[in-house]
Amino acid sequence: MSRLPVMSSSKRVLGSSSSSSENGQDFAPAQKKLRKDPESVKPQAAATVIGGKRPLVAATRAPLSRTVRGVGAATVAVGPSRGVLKPSIASAAAKGGNVKQPAVSTGTKAGGGGAPRRQAWDLKGKVSDMEGKIRNYQTKVKSVNQENEVLKGSMVQSQTRVVEVEKQLEKQRNQIREYEGELQALSGVRDELEKVSSDKDTLQKELSNLEVKYKVMETLRDSQETELQTLKMKLSVQESTLARLQTTLRDTEEEVRCLKETVAQQKDELHAGEMERRRLHNTIQELKGNIRVFCRVRPLVDGGLSKHIQLPDSDIKMITLAKTEESHTGKTADTQKNYNFSFDRVFGPKASQQEVFEEISLLVQSALDGYNVCCFAYGQTGSGKTYTMEGEEFDDSRGVIPRAVQQIFKAAEKLGAQGWEFTFTASFVEIYNETLRDLLYTGKASKRPEHEIRKSTNNEVTITNLTYEKVSNEDQVLGLIALANQNRSTAQTAQNDRSSRSHSVFQLDIEGVNAGRDVKCKSTLCLVDLAGSERMLKSQSQGERFKEMTAINGSLSNLGIVIAALANKESYVPYRNSKLTYLLQGCLGGNSKTLMFVNIAPETDSFGETLNSLRFASKVNDCVIGTASANRK
Repeated sequence: MSRLPVMSSSKRVLGSSSSSSENGQDFAPAQKKLRKDPESVKPQAAATVIGGKRPLVAATRAPLSRTVRGVGAATVAVGPSRGVLKPSIASAAAKGGNVKQPAVSTGTKAGGGGAPRRQAWDLKGKVSDMEGKIRNYQTKVKSVNQENEVLKGSMVQSQTRVVEVEKQLEKQRNQIREYEGELQALSGVRDELEKVSSDKDTLQKELSNLEVKYKVMETLRDSQETELQTLKMKLSVQESTLARLQTTLRDTEEEVRCLKETVAQQKDELHAGEMERRRLHNTIQELKGNIRVFCRVRPLVDGGLSKHIQLPDSDIKMITLAKTEESHTGKTADTQKNYNFSFDRVFGPKASQQEVFEEISLLVQSALDGYNVCCFAYGQTGSGKTYTMEGEEFDDSRGVIPRAVQQIFKAAEKLGAQGWEFTFTASFVEIYNETLRDLLYTGKASKRPEHEIRKSTNNEVTITNLTYEKVSNEDQVLGLIALANQNRSTAQTAQNDRSSRSHSVFQLDIEGVNAGRDVKCKSTLCLVDLAGSERMLKSQSQGERFKEMTAINGSLSNLGIVIAALANKESYVPYRNSKLTYLLQGCLGGNSKTLMFVNIAPETDSFGETLNSLRFASKVNDCVIGTASANRK
């Protein structure tokens, strides 16, 4: 009796015949179905791929069979557990390939399909049935092996095809990258094309505009050609006119030459006239007197004029002081005594600063002509001397000094047209308690230098260590005057809130040169503001103020002595008795044109001081000094 086949072996072979998880999952249900209905399982023929096409999924599958171990007669060939086609075979069949169907036995199970069930004791029949099943399974195994061989061939083809497809895919990717590069280049070309299109539109517009302009230019050209023809005609006319004008020009040049000679001659005559004007001007000033005296009456605080001062309307040179005297016996009526004085000009309380300066402007002009000029103010304290000489900041209230400076620079500018060039040097000194002080000194008070009056060999009076400032315009001089006013000594007294406690002397040295005429001149304009004379009972000066009052009255007394000596034509004139007279020696000694302002106060209680001032001024007015001469080279 033959040995029974081992079923477990067939199960192992079947399990190894499928390499995919999908076949493994379908194996168990097929066995169950086979047990229930062994007749329903029909083996499928193995499909063979015919042609160049390969199954779509064959490349991803592993070989489906494994070598079957032989077991002799009892060995059972393992076949597929389910009678269905593999997906690769089904897909190959679907594509129309030639699939060979293996021969499958059509025998049925023993005891199945109507065959009677074997009895338990019929072992031979059961063995026969089992052998039939084995033959069926062996047939299926052969079929599966054939199918496996077909699938192996198909898999090799598929792998080859995959390699080719991958190569083609890589090639296609390279082409795609090339296409992408070309696409990017084309996108840049597209942008450039759009820009070119925009430029084209712009150029077309410009072309249209240029065409319009061209038409306009053609029209303009036609008009200009017409105008050119007209101008040619005019040119021919102008050429003939030019020839005529050239002839006239030659005549005119000859006339200009004659006129230049006339102008040169007239300049000579003008210079001679200027010299004659200066001579006549000096003669007029000499006829008026070398020392001229002007009297100015200060108005009352509430305006008007005091009754004891009388100014005749018909005579601008007379002033009268009237004093009522009581009878000593009481038997006669009060008597009025009049004191009459005559000067070169008398200015009442209503006279303006401009009116006062107009009278001395001709004298200031003499300074530019080369003559020394001196102007000083005399009078009791509070009589208006500083106001007359310096005035206030307003134009209408400016005094003699700023107005004289303004006239000097204006006249120098006019003479510049005639070839004159002037240089100006300013200085400002005060005499305080018979001591010289530099009012333009800006250093420390402890280091203030000492000053002395020196007289040179040519009789010029100078001061040592004094500040001399070069000035070129009026504003510079006014700045120096403001600085001097800050440094000048003033104090409050019973008669004046701001009384000048010193004599101030402003000096402007003038040098003129006319290079074309080889003429030079040199002069000095000296403007003096004297301190006011005082009486101790009225000013109530004490201490330092009393010392200042004594020095002021002493210098004014010495000035009176010098004036008296000059009036009496004495051989010796005591200039050195005071610093004031020594400094003004050049103005009083003859080579100068001198003007004195006598300022008087209108108050009744100042009658005595007013009378003394007028008497002193009369002495000065009666003085006759030598004729001043111009300093010319």
